[in-house]
Amino acid sequence: MKYFVHESSYVDEGSEIGEGTKIWHFSHIMTGAKIGKNCNLGQNVVISPNVIIGDNCKIQNNVSVYTGVEVEKNCFLGPSCVFTNVINPRSFIERKDEYKKTLLKEGSSLGANSTIVCGTTIGKYALVAAGAVVTKDVFDYEIVGGVPAKRIGFACVCGNTLKILDGKSTCTCGREYLLCEDKLTLKGEK
Repeated sequence: MKYFVHESSYVDEGSEIGEGTKIWHFSHIMTGAKIGKNCNLGQNVVISPNVIIGDNCKIQNNVSVYTGVEVEKNCFLGPSCVFTNVINPRSFIERKDEYKKTLLKEGSSLGANSTIVCGTTIGKYALVAAGAVVTKDVFDYEIVGGVPAKRIGFACVCGNTLKILDGKSTCTCGREYLLCEDKLTLKGEK
């Protein structure tokens, strides 16, 4: 085996797990799930059918990633963050054909106990604060917090908070950004 699964966890047949990935205590990877290389899934993580997790992702304890969620590479899912996949659930009505897609783009991070309502996209390198409730799309490099989540700033690829002056920002790591029409882009990025 080119990946590690703790003996208390279950990996169903028909799932795919990349080399170097670690799956810790009491987790369940369901049929059709695809997990990339070098991921780390903490204790009590559930990956539902047909979920896609990119390379180098960290999923902390007590996270259930439901069908309809796609996580691109280098994402961080904080402890006990929550996903939904149906807008109007009822226990007595099956709505599997109504699952809405949720996308976490490359490098995005979700804080502990944040909630991501289905049908939303979390932009590249965006940061969702602990306890935030995301009800609409989050732009690339945006920091959001609160209930419902609103913009509280911008973040660099490296995670530092950016200060915007005259529509520009240079991070301490050297990356340069431009703010145009309320959206931040990395200088030279297409």
